[in-house]
Amino acid sequence: MLLRSVTCVGIAATLAALAGCSSPAPADKTEAATAAPTPAAATASPAAAPGAEAGKIAQSNETFEFEYTFPAQANANPELRALLTDRARKASTEFENSATAGRKDAEESNYPFHAWGYTTNWQVVTDLPDWLSLSAVHWEFTGGAHGNTIFDSLLWDRKANTARDPLSLFTSVKALEGAAKTAFCDVLDKQRSEKRGEKVVRNGDDWDTACIGFDSVTVILGSSNGKTFDRIGFLVPPYAAGPYAEGDYEVTLPVTPAVIKVVKPQYRASFAAGK
Repeated sequence: MLLRSVTCVGIAATLAALAGCSSPAPADKTEAATAAPTPAAATASPAAAPGAEAGKIAQSNETFEFEYTFPAQANANPELRALLTDRARKASTEFENSATAGRKDAEESNYPFHAWGYTTNWQVVTDLPDWLSLSAVHWEFTGGAHGNTIFDSLLWDRKANTARDPLSLFTSVKALEGAAKTAFCDVLDKQRSEKRGEKVVRNGDDWDTACIGFDSVTVILGSSNGKTFDRIGFLVPPYAAGPYAEGDYEVTLPVTPAVIKVVKPQYRASFAAGK
């Protein structure tokens, strides 16, 4: 039986910061003995169509537990549902094979085996007329001292009927860093200081005080106006910006004219400066 704890404080804080209101959100699963990372979402989303149900693929036995979920808005779109279901099926097969091999190795080596665990939980960041923005928290336990968490994000382009990486809407990662990294680093250092109980002095040679590049974070796009993207979020997994015990970091910034300038021309109409 996997040891898990539930936390939603970080999620609610992120929702409030990006949407200007509170909203319930699914909680991540992790071991009770560790600081529990939290998934993030950027805005409260409109309710799904009446009768729509969330999608879920789950499997559980003595060797592993697997759960992959996505919201009703995604499940209601046949193409998006097929994409996420295919990802879930592939992940389930790969994880089952790995867990089975892990159990066999434990038995052959005569050491205790603890059931492995896998969860991916997609949730709505914002639901706009032309876009559905999703974020996910992915957690795995493979028998070590603790589980590990990473984040993911996805945009569903309703006009093109296809999935896009949020970063693909920008001219380049470096260009986005040039437009937003200074503000990102300042907020990250403030959050580090709050968690550590002392002011963080940034040092590029010290990994847990240096600012990190956007290749180490997951970018999500949100909205406070329900029409355009005017919020940009950065989800930082454990270990990326500090020790594991600090958990994850979630940085929320308003979209600025500088950010809009590095959006690819064909997508600029989907963005607006935030407050």
